[in-house]
Amino acid sequence: MNERLLHRSRRIRFTGCLLLCVFMVMFMPQRAWANNINSIGITENPDRDSNRTVINSPGTSEDASDLRELNVANNLTVTYQDGEGNLSGTLRILITLTLIALAPIVIIMMTSFTRILIVMHFVRTALGTQSAPPNQVIIGLSLFLTFFIMNPVIARINTEAVKPFEAGEINQEEFLETAVVPLREFMYGQTQTKDVRLFLDIDGIDSVENLEDIPTRCLVPAFVISELRTAFIIGFLIYIPFIVIDMVVASTLMSMGMMMLPPTTISMPFKILLFVLADGWNLVIGNLVKTFY
Repeated sequence: MNERLLHRSRRIRFTGCLLLCVFMVMFMPQRAWANNINSIGITENPDRDSNRTVINSPGTSEDASDLRELNVANNLTVTYQDGEGNLSGTLRILITLTLIALAPIVIIMMTSFTRILIVMHFVRTALGTQSAPPNQVIIGLSLFLTFFIMNPVIARINTEAVKPFEAGEINQEEFLETAVVPLREFMYGQTQTKDVRLFLDIDGIDSVENLEDIPTRCLVPAFVISELRTAFIIGFLIYIPFIVIDMVVASTLMSMGMMMLPPTTISMPFKILLFVLADGWNLVIGNLVKTFY
């Protein structure tokens, strides 16, 4: 019984102390709190408002001049040069990302990549192999052959457009106009006249006197059509010797009464043997590269 009274008295005293502390916090004057804060070494900063980054609070504006007067720390500044005549790092990254995004379109539509890739596909199909060489090898070989063929064009673009632009000698518009000239000359040399004439007629252009008068929007699709036509012609020529082998094998199997045996199963080893003995990759790739010169 005495223990219960002792615990009850302790709880009453604890509750009373807690209520007293709450009362002091809620009703103690603010000056007393300020004196206590200063006594422990914490002082208020009288210059806090003068050192603020945002001087004027955001508000409504009536015209563009009012927006400039509101210092809300949301201004964006892009530095074009680094002070030494070179492009700033931020602008270099932006241009690089843009070129990476446009690179597949430029490589496929404005270089020799399309013709090479189609011819490589025809070679694999004529041999009768389904996945040898695989697509990764064909695309990689086509890319390296494209860089080899386009090396003079790339070097000329670097000399006439990229370096002057980085040195600040030409602006962005002049850079684009200068960089597209070597590509246009390359495409025009591989494009047939009737294909250019087709798109000029569609665009409503009656006559042109020189290459500069042909719009790029007409030259690029005409170049692609010419590349497709040339690639299919080369593919047909590649198919001829392999078709002869298929016909000979099919006639032999039929004369032997083995009509249920697929001719391609027997002809494929002979086609591979003929391709290897004739050094087919050397002939195909060598003559394919020469068609661009």
